[in-house]
Amino acid sequence: MTLRKNILITGASSGLGEGMARQFAARGRNLALCARRTERLEKLAAELTAAHPGIKVVTRKLDVTDHDSVFTVFEEFRVELGSLDRVIVNAGLGKGQPVGKGRFDANRQTLEVNFVAAAAQIEAAAGIFRAQGGGHIAVVSSFSAIRGLPGNLTAYAASKAGISAFVDGTRIELKRKGIKVTDIRPGYIESEMNDRIGRNPLLAKAESGARALVKAVEAEGRRAYVPAWPWVPLSLAMRVVPVWILRRFA
Repeated sequence: MTLRKNILITGASSGLGEGMARQFAARGRNLALCARRTERLEKLAAELTAAHPGIKVVTRKLDVTDHDSVFTVFEEFRVELGSLDRVIVNAGLGKGQPVGKGRFDANRQTLEVNFVAAAAQIEAAAGIFRAQGGGHIAVVSSFSAIRGLPGNLTAYAASKAGISAFVDGTRIELKRKGIKVTDIRPGYIESEMNDRIGRNPLLAKAESGARALVKAVEAEGRRAYVPAWPWVPLSLAMRVVPVWILRRFA
């Protein structure tokens, strides 16, 4: 396994991004953290450097839907750390609404953040890694990418299916360039995005979920369902379950 010392994480001010930052800091990695909420980023950076004095943590404000800023901020991070070894495309949104209910604004925003903005982040990372001659891109997609889902999940599942396909093509394109690309598909892990689902026996605790995410990222495989149990067997079942069961996801 290649040691990736300098790691960039988008959407790092809370949830899965914050959890991964804590896990990587404990492993002695330098971090480039970006998100819209800079106060939370700065607080997290101060906490991590105090707990792990040997690491460097740099932060930037970034709205990933400002695509030009994505390229600028990624390059600024590269210069500040000297290089980037891994980029984790984590920033995402889960606010879709049923189709035809007058909330195209919510569905459009979900598609733009989870697909177009994620594609911009992949492009920015790939450009840096092409110039460096290597690196690792890990993209946080979703278990929902497997199949179209109804209700509030329609746009969300579509956006994640789209970015997973983009990741697959990127992996093929960059394989001979010494750049690894991983599609990470989490199930339910405690985060602000999953607060609305209420009690759920499949919901993993935030810390154990973050550990599982980092383990999957570090493995640098083609695709990983996280946590492996129960989401690997469920990924097989999901492809064949009847539509009446899918309606329950609404």
